[in-house]
Amino acid sequence: MNWQLFQSWLAQPVFSNTLQDYLIALAVGLWVWLILRAVIRIGISHLLRLAERTTSKYDDFAIRLVGRNLGPLVQLGIALYSATRSLALPPEVDKVLQIGFLVIASITVARILQDITVELVGRWTERTQPHTPTTTVMIRNLASVVRLILWTAAMLFILSNLGLNVTAFIAGLGVGGVAVALAVQHLLTDAVSSFAIFLDKPFEVGDFIIVGEQMGTVEYIGFKTTRLRSLSGEQLIFGNRDLEGSRIRNFKRMMERRIVFTLGVVYETPAEVLKKIPGMLKEIIVAQNLTRFDRSHFMSYGDFSLLFETVYFVLSPDHNIYMDIHQAINFRIKEEFERAGVEFAYPTQVSINRVDPESLAVLKAGGRSLKEV
Repeated sequence: MNWQLFQSWLAQPVFSNTLQDYLIALAVGLWVWLILRAVIRIGISHLLRLAERTTSKYDDFAIRLVGRNLGPLVQLGIALYSATRSLALPPEVDKVLQIGFLVIASITVARILQDITVELVGRWTERTQPHTPTTTVMIRNLASVVRLILWTAAMLFILSNLGLNVTAFIAGLGVGGVAVALAVQHLLTDAVSSFAIFLDKPFEVGDFIIVGEQMGTVEYIGFKTTRLRSLSGEQLIFGNRDLEGSRIRNFKRMMERRIVFTLGVVYETPAEVLKKIPGMLKEIIVAQNLTRFDRSHFMSYGDFSLLFETVYFVLSPDHNIYMDIHQAINFRIKEEFERAGVEFAYPTQVSINRVDPESLAVLKAGGRSLKEV
């Protein structure tokens, strides 16, 4: 009697389905959810242990990719959709369930494709590009572009399944896109230039560069702008397209520094001493660490001095090291010239305000003119 009562109770129709149909759907949904949860949790952990034994990184990535994107929400969505397939549902309710499942599936696929693309880009940059702050920034920028494209495609796919005319919408976007592209052409040019900078690498984050009359250390390379920190502390911001078309001096890439300096000695210096000066300068430079002597010559007769030009190299790009070495060289030059009795020249001028007749007569008697004096 009780069993018959229970069967009659199960056969009661509720919204075009019996209670038995709802219980079966609930059991199917619960069963599907439990299987998915067990397979994903146990299977992922087991597969990860197996993947750790291999040298390839792709299997680890694939397993983690599945674990990240088939989370509880996706599992519940699959279970709910599987459970309701055996029920006779009103068309509106069935349409809502299909749309909900479609949204979950589209989001999941977009996330999977996004992770795969970012992973492939990252591995490509690891093989072809050194790991630098610039690489990190550009990977982040590429990930943003990929994310925008994938989520736009997912949105259009969902709208298409909702019955909207996506073709007309895309055509409208095309016409509007031309207008937008014209309005933001400078922004697009800067974005393209940022990728050109990333691939060609005229400079990277941390490099000290000079652009025109501005100089500073590169702090950030973005889609639109590149930012430098100047020596005086302020931030300099350049559009990427301006940098791509500029002549850039990158001091970080300098392997060594070439230094040219001149000094002048007085005209009264004897010729024998003048001939010794290039050798003295060479000995002073060679005695310093991290230097390579190139040449030293008596260059020319100046207005008030005899000019010597000297060239040497500092075997380090560091500016402080160069200044320390050059300072030590200057100190040694001063010491050696004083020891040898060589005087440095400086601007001098002799003025004769008035010559009395007696002095002029004495000069003429000696065969000298006022001009010679």
